[in-house]
Amino acid sequence: MGIPFSTTKRADKNENHNNLETFSLLWLDAEVDSSRENQEAQNQLRNIINHLKTFDDESECEQYISTISPQDRVVLIVSGQLGQTIVPRIHHLRHIISIYGYCTDKQANEQWSKHFTKVFRLFSSILSFFLIFVGQCSNYSIR
Repeated sequence: MGIPFSTTKRADKNENHNNLETFSLLWLDAEVDSSRENQEAQNQLRNIINHLKTFDDESECEQYISTISPQDRVVLIVSGQLGQTIVPRIHHLRHIISIYGYCTDKQANEQWSKHFTKVFRLFSSILSFFLIFVGQCSNYSIR
């Protein structure tokens, strides 16, 4: 079981990146803390990964991503609405290894996301993402 290293919601401009892992999970959603489902998913994710950072502001998330070392690896979970705007701006970054989206209109989001190879998969809910992610963590020993 992983110990949560960072549980802060927002990136502090003066924050020293104390993530000792080379793998980080970032979650961007305007309502990341507003639903019970999202809060439960965060709790569960923190049990399996040492560095989960959540953002409800796209600019703060992008600024944080720009400060991460290119040697580190980042997986981004993003809502479909915010994914449409942030993915084109960060997709080229070496340290972004995969992007998972979740949305209510999966078909519409598949249209824009198919142009970005790092968009691994779109889900209709955060819980369906969580089930797949946990399985991949066990396969790749990300814990």
